[in-house]
Amino acid sequence: MVDTLSRSQARRIALAAQGFLDPRHAQPTMRTFQRTLDRTGVLQVDSVNVLQRAHFMPLYSRMGPYDVDLLRRAAEDRPRRVVEYWAHVQAFMPVDLWPVMQFRRDRHRARRGTWGVLEEAPHLEASLLAEIREGGAATARDLDDGLPRSKEHWGWNWSRSRQVLDYLYTVGDLAIAGRNAQFEVLYDLPERVIPAEVLARPTPTHEESHLELVRRAARSHGVATTRCLQDYYRMHIDEVRPAVATLVESGELQPVSIEGWKRPAFLHRDARLPRKVGARALLSPFDPVVWERERAEQVFDFHYRIEIYVPAQKRVHGYYVLPFLLGEQIVGRVDLKAERRTGRLRVLGAFAEPSAPPRTAEELAAALGELAGWLELDEVVVEPRGDLAMRLAHCS
Repeated sequence: MVDTLSRSQARRIALAAQGFLDPRHAQPTMRTFQRTLDRTGVLQVDSVNVLQRAHFMPLYSRMGPYDVDLLRRAAEDRPRRVVEYWAHVQAFMPVDLWPVMQFRRDRHRARRGTWGVLEEAPHLEASLLAEIREGGAATARDLDDGLPRSKEHWGWNWSRSRQVLDYLYTVGDLAIAGRNAQFEVLYDLPERVIPAEVLARPTPTHEESHLELVRRAARSHGVATTRCLQDYYRMHIDEVRPAVATLVESGELQPVSIEGWKRPAFLHRDARLPRKVGARALLSPFDPVVWERERAEQVFDFHYRIEIYVPAQKRVHGYYVLPFLLGEQIVGRVDLKAERRTGRLRVLGAFAEPSAPPRTAEELAAALGELAGWLELDEVVVEPRGDLAMRLAHCS
């Protein structure tokens, strides 16, 4: 029975759990998508489009070049496989998690009083629901154009309608049916979004829901601390600890120590420990491998911060920086921008980690070429910033 793991073993377990051991398919299909979703559990949604929207990237990192319409079909076509909700943060989650998230919707409903807009605009909630019930899926902008503007009561404006729609979505009175070409959310009634057989399932107790989310987080991590498990679905620690104790008692989780980790960890019984991981992947800033920063440091000895909101002159590495995974190590990072008008993938900065092997520049150049092809860009242009830039430019 394993009770101590080296850092290398922990890395390999974590990467196998996240799908980096799965063979790539020549042409990824919906089965490939489903396999990848089963590994990651969630796909964080983010609107930044300087390279590619965040929810598309973890699929690419694991599947390779694929038709992004796979995700649209999974989210919008029947039978829906995923739906947006507050799973990690705003994220696509498997549609069968809808009943499991009822505890979260209950919590938000209990905090209704914190949504001041509901008192400021008392007629707006019912008006928006009625409009969607009658007219079907709509964006906040659609509804702004269509609803009567009874300014004597509450003073109509788009931001208030959006706030109320977000409340209705958060508590489950509305669901997200998709997004339009401008990335605006389309709100609709849950019964027109969530498959009927999912809606018909019994609602689990709060404790059962906590247990299921911790179980899924443990599978997606392979090996994890309580803090890692808490962060995956953004749970409260008092929800996580009893669930972990239950899973340890049942044998689904095994307590382990990991070299260099200060916190105790738990190994999922189905976790694989491969002898080798042959990954080569650029990771989104919102990839599950790196989104919990303490875990990234523990597992990969990789200090990582997103600098999107840092003033340009204070950024260390750049605006939209992707870690580069090679084998079982994160060996570098690149600040990337897709310049669609000129057909260029611009590398605004390239930086090596201390663990980077001599072949890093060559492997990164190949990965960037593949990424450019997937994004339908004609060339990779490397700017002279960062200690890896010169070698990368020579290989590109």
